[in-house]
Amino acid sequence: MSGAPIQELQRGIEQYRDELMGDNLARQRVEVAIITFGNTVRTEQTFTTADSLILPNLQAGGYTPMAAALLEGIRLVEGRKQDYRDHGVAYYRPWIFLITDGEPTDADLWQSALNELKTKVEAKSLTLFVVGVKGANMNKLRELPALNGPQSLDQTRFRDLFIWLSQSQKGIAASRPDDQLSLPAPNWVITS
Repeated sequence: MSGAPIQELQRGIEQYRDELMGDNLARQRVEVAIITFGNTVRTEQTFTTADSLILPNLQAGGYTPMAAALLEGIRLVEGRKQDYRDHGVAYYRPWIFLITDGEPTDADLWQSALNELKTKVEAKSLTLFVVGVKGANMNKLRELPALNGPQSLDQTRFRDLFIWLSQSQKGIAASRPDDQLSLPAPNWVITS
């Protein structure tokens, strides 16, 4: 992903932060970590609330170590959940939100990532969302245990995706950790 699409992704993430900042509960309760995986896996931001969120300057890379990024995401999530348990704090089921325009180039780790994710999703210890934009190998992404399968996104609609994401998380932030909630219908999914 490069040029206009990566700029739109950058603007979408900025919109997401701004949407969370505009909601008092979400600003305090929603925690975000950002991992990029263009050429290398890099934790750009460990878990923090919107008011401390430092947005990365996104850049395209040649390789897509997606499996390693997913394993790093699981590690971060499990570490954060342990922090909460250690302090007796109830928490919401965490989400991993994957956005890609490619396919994993680290095939040696792919099965490990799939197995780990399937175990976590089946145990309801996290929810996985997968979004593929132009160029994504949707057949490969279908192997992931994503809620409602991988979704296709027009790369000009990142802001719509992030508004939906922030609205969903605002609703969760206003609830209790054990409440059953329905997410709003995504208005950004390509259906054909």
